[in-house]
Amino acid sequence: MDKVVARYRNGRVVKGFTVDFTPFQDRFHIVEAGAETPQLREILVAELKGVFFVKDLAGDLGHAKSNVFDPGDWTPGRKVRVQFKDGEVLAGFTPDYLPVRAGFFLLPADLKSNTDRCFVIAAAAEKVTPISA
Repeated sequence: MDKVVARYRNGRVVKGFTVDFTPFQDRFHIVEAGAETPQLREILVAELKGVFFVKDLAGDLGHAKSNVFDPGDWTPGRKVRVQFKDGEVLAGFTPDYLPVRAGFFLLPADLKSNTDRCFVIAAAAEKVTPISA
């Protein structure tokens, strides 16, 4: 079971657990965390900005987000900078970005990030820029 945060383009956030997310489906389900009675929510991928696979659903409020690559980090994939349509910027490594796909995985440049990996919804990205080594 994966801990995920589904972030919608309109700013809405759903946190919980999923077992059925795949990058090739148009929907998946989250058992929402923190509900008195667990609720299974259907999540439509087309409405999302991204699906963030996290270490902790509470996050780390004391952590200052960084998009700086550690020179000693040899994570496989291409370095890219993603600028979302809402202005947020994420930098990281992508093993599978192709402009024609509906989305792609991104491993954050910030090694101390609460996010292990993110599935970026391509339609929510303003631009994806390769970063040279």
